[in-house]
Amino acid sequence: MMQKIALISQAFEIKKTEFSSDLKISDPNQIQGFLDQEESILKHYAEKIKESGANVVINQKGIEDSVSHFLNKYGIVAVKSVTKSDLEKIKKAVGGKIVENINSLSSNDLGFAKKVEFKKVAGDDLCFISGCKNPKAVSILLRAGVTSGLDEAERTLHDALCVIASVNDRSAIVGGGGAVEMELSQRLLEVASKQSGKEQIAIESYARALEIIPITLAENAGLDPIDIIAELRGEHSKPGNEFVGLEIFQGKVVDNRKAGVIEPVANIDQIIKSATELSVMILRIDDMIKAKKSAGGPPGGMPPGMGGMPPGMM
Repeated sequence: MMQKIALISQAFEIKKTEFSSDLKISDPNQIQGFLDQEESILKHYAEKIKESGANVVINQKGIEDSVSHFLNKYGIVAVKSVTKSDLEKIKKAVGGKIVENINSLSSNDLGFAKKVEFKKVAGDDLCFISGCKNPKAVSILLRAGVTSGLDEAERTLHDALCVIASVNDRSAIVGGGGAVEMELSQRLLEVASKQSGKEQIAIESYARALEIIPITLAENAGLDPIDIIAELRGEHSKPGNEFVGLEIFQGKVVDNRKAGVIEPVANIDQIIKSATELSVMILRIDDMIKAKKSAGGPPGGMPPGMGGMPPGMM
């Protein structure tokens, strides 16, 4: 059975007056009339939800016990005091609209899901909404025996989601494990061999800097970085081996794209650009410091601060 969900952002309770006021009752019958009027207002909330056809209501604000009673009587499940951010995410998952005035609620404002159920997980009561047609937001429940394990699982999941987002933004992948950096290094060394002077030194230095990635990977994996780099240079000197990199679980050099060790192109692109911009910035600062140190003093051995004085001012 498809669950019809109403998303509400209105308190199901009697509104309090903005100013302090006194209600004087001179007849005992007026008390019952006053209580009946309150009940009528609260019952109205439940009836409007029933008329819309919803069988689940999720409210950002509070729900009076009387309203909960009527909702339960009509077979409607209610969830109250949901945060605004959670309500927005539920809206993205189930569709529908968030209604701020119950009187304007209609069947067109409802969201849909196959199942709405409540479970107790680690002592917490949680509401699970599943079977949404085209969810734009989902929740991932992480559990661990200790806090440190849970924190690590959260960090790992966050990294994985960031990688997926990068692939979606730019649908292209390459082999990981330093494969791209080694291929770029080899091609830059070929370009450097055709240059001369400072340009050749700069290109060669840039190419060797790219090799730091596979070297660091080898060191972290407990492998000999010298042997790994030598093997990678040999493989990348052959045509068709642009995705050959270090596979740390096997501890050897393989075609990482075939082995399933991949990286988004967007990540590689951003890393290289950021590192290059930072290096250029440092070099420019160094040039400025050198230029300042090399500036000569006042002519004629004059004391500092007197080099620009006009004649006759001594």
